[in-house]
Amino acid sequence: MTPDKIYNIGILAHVDAGKTTLTEQLLYLSGALRKAGSVDSGDTHTDWLPIERERGISVRSAQTTFFWKENQINLIDTPGHIDFASEVERSLAILDGAVLIISAVEGIQSYTESLWRALHKLKIPTIIFVNKVDRAGSRFYELCEDIKALLPFDGKSIIRMCDVKNEGLKDFEVSKAASVYENTVEVLADYDDNIAEAYLLGEDIDKNTLEDALKTAVGEQNVIPVFCGCAQKSIGVSELLDAIITFLPTSDKKLVDTLSATVFKIEHDKTMGKIAHVRMYGGELRARDTVDSPAGTLQKITQIRKFNGQKYIDIGSVGAGDIAALCGLSSVKVMDTIGTKTVFDNYRLANPFLSVKVTPVNEAELMPLLTALKELSDEDPLLDCKWEKSEREILISITGQMQMEIISSLLKDRYNLSAVFSEPSVIYKETPRASGFGYECYTMPKPCWAVVKLYFEPLPRGSGVVYDGGKVPNNSCFYRYQEHIRRSFFANIAQGPLGWEVTDFKVTLADAEHHTIHTHPLDFFVATPMAIMNGLTNIGTTLLEPFLKVRISAASEYLGKVIGDITSMRGEFDTPVMNGDSFTVEAFLPVATSLDYPVRLATLTHGKGLFFSSFDGYRECPLELGKTAKRRGPNPLDRAKWILYSRGAMTDENYSIM
Repeated sequence: MTPDKIYNIGILAHVDAGKTTLTEQLLYLSGALRKAGSVDSGDTHTDWLPIERERGISVRSAQTTFFWKENQINLIDTPGHIDFASEVERSLAILDGAVLIISAVEGIQSYTESLWRALHKLKIPTIIFVNKVDRAGSRFYELCEDIKALLPFDGKSIIRMCDVKNEGLKDFEVSKAASVYENTVEVLADYDDNIAEAYLLGEDIDKNTLEDALKTAVGEQNVIPVFCGCAQKSIGVSELLDAIITFLPTSDKKLVDTLSATVFKIEHDKTMGKIAHVRMYGGELRARDTVDSPAGTLQKITQIRKFNGQKYIDIGSVGAGDIAALCGLSSVKVMDTIGTKTVFDNYRLANPFLSVKVTPVNEAELMPLLTALKELSDEDPLLDCKWEKSEREILISITGQMQMEIISSLLKDRYNLSAVFSEPSVIYKETPRASGFGYECYTMPKPCWAVVKLYFEPLPRGSGVVYDGGKVPNNSCFYRYQEHIRRSFFANIAQGPLGWEVTDFKVTLADAEHHTIHTHPLDFFVATPMAIMNGLTNIGTTLLEPFLKVRISAASEYLGKVIGDITSMRGEFDTPVMNGDSFTVEAFLPVATSLDYPVRLATLTHGKGLFFSSFDGYRECPLELGKTAKRRGPNPLDRAKWILYSRGAMTDENYSIM
């Protein structure tokens, strides 16, 4: 079928809000499935990994395609557990619109807020679907007020599109809101001059005009329509399908005139090898086409697949605006671009702040385990698998306990490997303490000549790293050598004087010098790390530790104990909010002191306390309360050893100068 329009839509929610159940009903109602699967039965279309069906949660994003009223909808079902936010993060980059699901019983949870901030930051038009209005404790109308109050709408509006009768009971009903016309006109009058004029004159506005104005307002993220229903009973689902094709933008809004595709997901197939899932922004790709990879090599596409959950069909080609999977591109990586580079904003949802050592049960399987974890890191780069050769250790980065359990299951199911995971340790960072210079004059032993001078400036928390190439003239240092300095800089800030990644600073190339006879092309890869460490050591660095923003709710009798716990964990808290016999308090806690607090809170409150957390960033940490990290590989501060290593006189697989 040739579609009228293509929509690339994401389904997002906090875990257990009913996201996968809603996806099943969307597929069933559209005719893509003969029977809707069930999370409880373990036969859902998009959760097909054994661990997903066993646990009843999504751990990987999954895409499926269906048609509704002649329109093609490419739907991405994303994980709802915060430990797998990296999957959501990569999916967000390629969406045209989104459906954010909120449970009518549990309401707005911490991860719901994180998802909304991401959608808002990336300017992704969104529809909210309030699910489970049939459940006891459902509070749809109250939740609509919570949405207005709690989600950071920044002056934007919501429009309630439905009413509920007998909410929370078996004989509940969902209908179109009686006041939807009046509410829509009033809200749109703030964004549309024609609507405002007709409203002031008391004129009736026809349905098509109102829908067009609402579509524009939703597309500009000024208005968020709120629908409701019960996904499990397929109530409110057809109305949601209509809303998707009525109010959310089509894929042609982001198209370009040249070939352009973004890789948003990597998988591995035993037969075809690496599979790159792409969103097409322009042009067309066909099987057997040869494309330039970002690594600079030519690669041939051997097959193009359209996935529906675990199943796929060979479609032979994929055009602009669509989503498909390419086989044969062995060197491609997540978020690479094929063709013209796609410009898009990124939003960090996943922040791996824990490190874990992974050891095989059978020592003979150490190298196969390393290969497997490297492959899993290829699919999720934030795992950041590291091989410590001198210690014969494998380290990975994770966001939580659940992720560790899933990795263990994937190793067993996919690779038939059993592994033991150490207790997680906190990943600290460090940042320059002041402004200052780093300098290196590498002119001996000949032949060599590379002079590098860098200027460091601290930046506010969360700024990341900014590199300014400065204005060093080509006759002082060839521009190609200046590019070597830039590349070497980013490759060598993973370990500062305290052993941690260096962040939140700006560096400017203040000066550089080459020699027309003595300079070797690799000399600046030798000199730059020494200049970096020279500068950071001279100005000093401050240790940073990760913090969580948490919301704790429990019976009021436990308030004093919880406040005491927060204080003992070096936390900060806002004034508790009392609600009858219970309280809610928001706090900021160091990860290092609060790793086991959800378990301790559950013990204290006999399982009735609630703990929601989200990553809040890094803050300064006194060195005596944190820890330094052991240096991996040669240290550029040990100048003689570093030069020998860099010139190939000694080797260490842990470290690369480029």
